[in-house]
Amino acid sequence: MAYLNRIIDEIIEEKMKSMGCVVIEGPKWCGKTTSAKRFAKSIIEFQHPENQARYVELAKHSIMKLLEGEKPRLIDEWQVIPDIWNAARYDVDEKQKQGLYLLTGSATPTDEDRLHSGIGRMAFISMKPMSLYESGESNGTISLKDIRDGNVKIDGQQSNIDYEEMAYLVCRGGWPGALKLDRKSSLNVPKDYIKALCEHDISKVDKKTRNPKLAKQILKSYARVVSTIESDTTILTDLELSGNKVSKTAFYDYIKVLKRLYVLDEIDSWNPNIRSKTTIRTSPKKSFVDPSIACAALECSPEELALDPHTFGFMFENLVARDLSVYIDKIGGYLRHYRDRFDLECDHVIHFDNGKYGLVQTKLGYSGVEDACNKLKEMNNLIKEKNKELEMKKKKTMREPDFLMVVYGGDMAYTTNDGILVVPIGCLKD
Repeated sequence: MAYLNRIIDEIIEEKMKSMGCVVIEGPKWCGKTTSAKRFAKSIIEFQHPENQARYVELAKHSIMKLLEGEKPRLIDEWQVIPDIWNAARYDVDEKQKQGLYLLTGSATPTDEDRLHSGIGRMAFISMKPMSLYESGESNGTISLKDIRDGNVKIDGQQSNIDYEEMAYLVCRGGWPGALKLDRKSSLNVPKDYIKALCEHDISKVDKKTRNPKLAKQILKSYARVVSTIESDTTILTDLELSGNKVSKTAFYDYIKVLKRLYVLDEIDSWNPNIRSKTTIRTSPKKSFVDPSIACAALECSPEELALDPHTFGFMFENLVARDLSVYIDKIGGYLRHYRDRFDLECDHVIHFDNGKYGLVQTKLGYSGVEDACNKLKEMNNLIKEKNKELEMKKKKTMREPDFLMVVYGGDMAYTTNDGILVVPIGCLKD
């Protein structure tokens, strides 16, 4: 299978021109090494089964030997020998050149406190599984960058993804290895990922033995509240009801490790203070780095998911979060969510580095679009009202959103009479 271009490739190329070392972080199997190899002239793989012990021993006596090789040099799974970080940083300082090293890692090291800061020497890039545009399922007729800049007409573009196909894509996920397989076999990739995660990686990451069955049950309980801001207490209660009583200390240990392995990718809250005398709910939104992990944890097939629109909706929102994050990383910006005590919510708030931002609601099907539009209008009106209050008090006003958008699983793009963009996820790209 020919290499499928990744959005991150352009980011890597750009960062290598300005920094001595580029660090690519993300979950296993998402394609970090494959992308990095396109830029490297020499490679050392710390997890190589035949050479790992030799590399570890060499690091104890002469770690700089591991850096020898034509540059750029790729150091794959660098966290296996954490001291290589300081060595690479030192070499960048000494040589004062750009594009010397590429470091890929699928876990943050346990002793990161003793690693020197990479500020000014290292560029950090986050990689996720493939977006629908990268995997070829989105036709890319609508660009998020063009939406930001107001340079696109949303009118009649059509997605090629129907309801049943979307259920399959959510369950399959964006794992590059899955694209090489037939449909039935591709659904085993996220299942195998969870198996390897729970039986090996979750204990291997810091050499602390953990219970594989409990790890899988935590993933399952977490998956039940994906794309919500349910408290951790809800997950702990679910674990207890399923016969897995676990202390808070042990639970948070597992959660911490899952974050270190880049499995959980929670979305922080946005606090614009647009409504007086109310409480902004600041809990992060539960989210996986890929929705297929949630589906595999729940042992949910595409056919079962399609028959359960309620659960499907939450999984679809996780897919949208994944894709938006990938696109935003290329454009420059970050993703947030909003919800207050009156249950006014905005699924996604996209902030761009140039100061612009947009409010985004996510809906699986066309039937929910009207409700999503109403929530966007209500939130937009609150921002305008807040600005009027600030103007009267001669205080600085906040920027009003540059666009309102509904991303949905439907087939046609259009703009409402109120100027709200309704965009199929199967049409979107960076």
